Amino acid sequence: MDFKGFTEEDFNVFLVEGLENRMEALKTSIRPKLEQLGHHFTPALNVLTGDEMFVHIAKHARRTVNPPKDTWVAFANNPRGYKMLPHFQIGLWHTHLFIWFAVIYEAPQKEVIAARLSKKLTKIYKEIPKEFAWSADHTKPDTLSHREMSKEELKGLIDRLQTIKKAELLCGYTIEREAAIALGSEGLINEIENVFQKVAPIYKIACNLK
Repeated sequence: MDFKGFTEEDFNVFLVEGLENRMEALKTSIRPKLEQLGHHFTPALNVLTGDEMFVHIAKHARRTVNPPKDTWVAFANNPRGYKMLPHFQIGLWHTHLFIWFAVIYEAPQKEVIAARLSKKLTKIYKEIPKEFAWSADHTKPDTLSHREMSKEELKGLIDRLQTIKKAELLCGYTIEREAAIALGSEGLINEIENVFQKVAPIYKIACNLK
């Protein structure tokens, strides 16, 4: 694979002023790397989930004024889109890299998904590694540490997914930019692989897969 890892310049793309300039920088420096990661991890996710996964690169096409503050590649079991489905993401903010399992607000089956997750709350809470994190909003960089979260707090996040229209639920791992750069290509590939293995069971619960 041609993926060479992420650099200081990649993370600094999110400091480029102006929508057009930042989009151009995204397209030339980060998007090719996300495409490489997409093609690399699709076969592994096919095996981990038992679903046929398709790659979706964030295009930020609806933006007319504000430049994107983050970007990502997503994997879902539909070639036409991912936002309406449980999916996986690898992406960057200026400050860190993220690797997520995600159910975001566009998913029409959120109530059903939340009910499935709620039934398996104890299993999920126990099996997710302590160093992992949760998020209730994919548009914000803030995360909630699994280590510091009680089972009741996790239940609250899942309940919120079920009852609030704009609620979201993401689980995975974040890597500070300096650490992500230092990992290089091979180290980062290994980290992403490990995270996907740990969050794939949540995907299977969400999708009611055996």
